Amino acid sequence: MSQNIFASSVFFQLKIAGDDLGPFHTCSGLGAQVEVEQFTEGGNNGFTWQLPTRITWSNITLTRPVTSDTTKISRWISRIIQRADRKDGEIVALKPDRTPLARWQVLGIVPVSWQGPSFDPATAQAAVETLEIAHEGLRAG
Repeated sequence: MSQNIFASSVFFQLKIAGDDLGPFHTCSGLGAQVEVEQFTEGGNNGFTWQLPTRITWSNITLTRPVTSDTTKISRWISRIIQRADRKDGEIVALKPDRTPLARWQVLGIVPVSWQGPSFDPATAQAAVETLEIAHEGLRAG
């Protein structure tokens, strides 16, 4: 019987250049697309070579309810506006007790978009912020 802990009810912590931007409730886009070039070899009709060429990395989107950590995102984006500098970072999946479950090293992070909360007194939903980042690659940590 497996004793694996599955990634459900987790939080995601984002650090960029060692700067902790706090926990997020959702994380999507941890992925890549590999372009494949087909090559047929003369005289060999049994198969076609599948040669990997480029890797395209998906943007990563993280969301969370607005907390005091929201100001960390604003400060980080302000620094990027001053000097667009790609930094490496890390996304860590945390169990409910906040112990690490899995890690991904994220290379060359740059913000794509930040969507602040919409405040609507007619609903009882939490105000949510969304951060989308682009990057140059992932490595399992």
